[in-house]
Amino acid sequence: MRTLALNPAHLVTEPLTREAFAPFGEVIEARDSVRHFTINGGNTERYHDLAHIDPGPDGRAIVSIFRGQPRQLPFRVEMLERHPHGSQAFIPMSGTPYLVVVAPAGELPQPDDIRVFLARGDQGVNYAPGVWHHPLLALGEVSDFVVIDRSGPGHNCDEADLEQPVLITALV
Repeated sequence: MRTLALNPAHLVTEPLTREAFAPFGEVIEARDSVRHFTINGGNTERYHDLAHIDPGPDGRAIVSIFRGQPRQLPFRVEMLERHPHGSQAFIPMSGTPYLVVVAPAGELPQPDDIRVFLARGDQGVNYAPGVWHHPLLALGEVSDFVVIDRSGPGHNCDEADLEQPVLITALV
């Protein structure tokens, strides 16, 4: 039986940037700092190759839409999941901010290993294979996300309860 801490550690949100998120995967966003060029007779700017979609051995990339119910703060993070065989990308369609809770790949993280990012409604994320993360954390309203992940043989979703929950109390 798992005992929950009465006073969970507090997480402080930080802005989602490519540099800060790099240990966990890629930020998907249209920025001047990424490779981009004009296509379609000058009508479209293509922001090119923004994430390494990894379906793993014998897998294939699939596209789904996830509809997330809004979460309220304070929010208690009691579990994380990871996908050991492939990456998982989330691209918001609703334009509203959302939370990204992550920890490095490997053993189940401790509270000091967990980070929380506040993503703008125009930023997506691609979790690298094996990176621990919380399932979708929409804020404010019901929000849709395009999700690109793996379909294929083998179990590709590990869920684990944290030994000590953490609490997200406020946004940056």
